[in-house]
Amino acid sequence: MVNTPSTMLPLGTPAPDFALPDVLTGEVVTKSSIAEGKPLLMMFICAHCPFVIHLQDELAEIGRDCAGKDLAIVAVSANSIKTHPQDGPDALARQAKEVGFPFPYLYDETQEMTKAYTAACTPDFFLFDSRHHLVYRGQLDDSRPGSDLPVTGYDLREAIGAVLEGTFPSANQKSSMGCNIKWHPGQAPAYFG
Repeated sequence: MVNTPSTMLPLGTPAPDFALPDVLTGEVVTKSSIAEGKPLLMMFICAHCPFVIHLQDELAEIGRDCAGKDLAIVAVSANSIKTHPQDGPDALARQAKEVGFPFPYLYDETQEMTKAYTAACTPDFFLFDSRHHLVYRGQLDDSRPGSDLPVTGYDLREAIGAVLEGTFPSANQKSSMGCNIKWHPGQAPAYFG
């Protein structure tokens, strides 16, 4: 397991557009179709990563807790199925059903949208305000696989709460940590190592 930190994209960065298929429905989801005028939480995850498996139940819980609130949540996986077939769309759909993700789970086959967000690891979280400017990027909480710390979602939940109240999350944000995104052979972006 390689520990890779998130890039910590500058706060205030606009959310890039996207148009990707949902692994459960096959429908193409776009930023405007899901988050027009709403805050947006982008979560870069996958099916096999032990860091994601460690906290995936909390991600589903956050999705349920935010249902009906003015927040769009999207999960994205971009791992190359050439090197990691266990993260293909069928496996992602199984994961979403088994864990009970109540949000779209998109597959970024070209990895272009993932690069636009500068996602580097799974999990990697990006929270944008209603104008789609970045207000939080970083960890879910301090828990990691093998640690004795419970998964609470504290850091991300605090940021979501601030955005839903119309305020800014604390600028003191800790980098997420996880497995590196599995880029197509020879296609790793310049920001990645």
